[in-house]
Amino acid sequence: VYKLSALVRGMEALTEKYNNLMKLGDPRTRDWFLMASPIPSALICLLYVLAIIVGMRAMQNRQAMGLRYPMIVYNFCMVALSGYLVFEFLASGWLAGYSLSCQPVDYSNSPQATRMARACYLFYFSKFIELADTVFFVLRKKFNQVSFLHVFHHAIMPASWWFGVYFVPGGFGTFHAMLNSFIHFLMYMYYGLAAAGYTVWWKRYMTKMQIGQFLLVTVHSCQLFFIPCNYPIVFAWWILSYAVIFLILFANFYVKAYAAGRRLQQQQQKQNGHQNGAHSKERLAHAVSNGNGKKAE
Repeated sequence: VYKLSALVRGMEALTEKYNNLMKLGDPRTRDWFLMASPIPSALICLLYVLAIIVGMRAMQNRQAMGLRYPMIVYNFCMVALSGYLVFEFLASGWLAGYSLSCQPVDYSNSPQATRMARACYLFYFSKFIELADTVFFVLRKKFNQVSFLHVFHHAIMPASWWFGVYFVPGGFGTFHAMLNSFIHFLMYMYYGLAAAGYTVWWKRYMTKMQIGQFLLVTVHSCQLFFIPCNYPIVFAWWILSYAVIFLILFANFYVKAYAAGRRLQQQQQKQNGHQNGAHSKERLAHAVSNGNGKKAE
């Protein structure tokens, strides 16, 4: 009985803390779709991971789907959405008086502050749409692209940004959202053009640009640890942790891909060298044979 009552008191204390925390949310965003609680976003992310696991198993013995035209439409729609997000982040903040060093959140109902809050919400919601990236990979049986990095990135972003929209929809933390939208603009442009059959020159730079993105976010977020700023430090820590984790993951991916590419190139060069050597020996033997023939005559 004592243990049960202690458990009940503990649950009541946690519930009270949760309710008090939720009261700190931005009243402008808390009534928007999916914003009443973090649970729906977390459940969607969990279902996404489970769906990918089940989908890969289901497609194991099935023929890969082409999906060329749906991919073209999807990717260019995402180009438009990402471009619009970049424009909104710039117009409502970063080209409208925002400071790179310290930018508090404007919680007022002014047109600019409301526009920024809506841009943050649209960015958050776009992360659910981007889960379709993995669906296309699975249906096309591109299982090599369904890496831990890919799934982890897609699964954590919507749940992570729920807290951003609920508590800090604007200000300092929107810098990395703007950068991410710009990188995604280029990424989806590449995917769309590639699906349409075009060769895209910036393909080789995509991973480098993503690494550069996380480097910039890391440097930007570190500022708040050295200057006074009316922006919640817990979110600066969160953004920094996110940036460092993905910087390490993308750098590791790049190093492995670069090393694999170098090994393949060396193997091809070695193989070509053996083939050229074999051809040279054949030509030499042929020449000697022809020479002996002439002497015999």
